Amino acid sequence: MFTRALALVAATVLSLSVSAAGPEAFEGHDYARVKPQPVATGNKIEVLEFFWYRCPHCFQLEPALNTWLKTLPADAQVRRVPAVFRPDWLPGAKLYYTLEQMGLLGRLHDKVFDAYHVENLNLNDPKVLGDWIAKQGVDRKRFEAIYNSFSTQSKATQGAQLAAAYAINGVPAFIIDGKYTTSVSMTGSQQRLFEVLDQLIAKARAERGAKKPAK
Repeated sequence: MFTRALALVAATVLSLSVSAAGPEAFEGHDYARVKPQPVATGNKIEVLEFFWYRCPHCFQLEPALNTWLKTLPADAQVRRVPAVFRPDWLPGAKLYYTLEQMGLLGRLHDKVFDAYHVENLNLNDPKVLGDWIAKQGVDRKRFEAIYNSFSTQSKATQGAQLAAAYAINGVPAFIIDGKYTTSVSMTGSQQRLFEVLDQLIAKARAERGAKKPAK
């Protein structure tokens, strides 16, 4: 719980400084180029967040990330992608895509993080997961049918393939418009991460030849 409180304090600090652009992002330090990949957001600048529900760094970043998302320009779109580096990461990916298909991410995404990191629940265990889902007021049978479906398994596999295409080897990590990667480990702090993300979105916008949308 103390860790979560620290994360919330960090998010508050971010909200007070989010308008500051910070020093210019330095390639090779704050961010790196990646082998370009197609984006799935059309005319919008794609921001991919690779994460894992059981990752403590992803958990700590979530409050600040949610604060930053409120400042996202209209021509950018964030897509969360649960990474799968090992077999024991697969249940978390399936959980994410099941909640997505059921339209429950807005209500339960943060609660999944809390279940793992605050309540110390092992949602990788099907029974524990089923009990927890039922406690959230979700139809357990419908959830389990979607969770165990071929389509959900396929989505989780595609997410793993996308992480491999971008050579992602740790989380949380971000890909901007299929061209650039950054992370807290590169920028050195959460606040600097969001400054760099803002700058890379602007860079991608300029490369697309587009204008910044009005607020």
